[in-house]
Amino acid sequence: QLQLVESGGGLVQPGGSLRLSCAASGFTLDYYAIGWFRQAPGKEREGVSCITSSDGSAYYADSVKGRFTISRDNAKNTVYLQMHSLKPEDTAVYYCAAIPPVTTAQAMCVMTLDQRTTYWGQGTQVTVSS
Repeated sequence: QLQLVESGGGLVQPGGSLRLSCAASGFTLDYYAIGWFRQAPGKEREGVSCITSSDGSAYYADSVKGRFTISRDNAKNTVYLQMHSLKPEDTAVYYCAAIPPVTTAQAMCVMTLDQRTTYWGQGTQVTVSS
């Protein structure tokens, strides 16, 4: 069975840090571009950060630039999202997604993904609150 499983979410105080993991089973991630998306209640899904499969170049939404870092460990078949200086507005369910190779990481994060060729995880809740 092909699936992505996110972990690492939780409750954290403003200014704190979390590291999200996205582990694949049933397929290898190194072929795929990977993205982290989030959706807060009442808001549209937002592409937070994406990374290519070819050269590992990354894209970050302006709202997280300088605070979040995406990385991939192909040996562990896992992609990470390290989040620092968390803010209440980062509160959302975070999802990882895998798609066939794209030209740029930004393309994955901003375009409408083809659901026929996209793998999605089940999501992990991140809550930033004091």
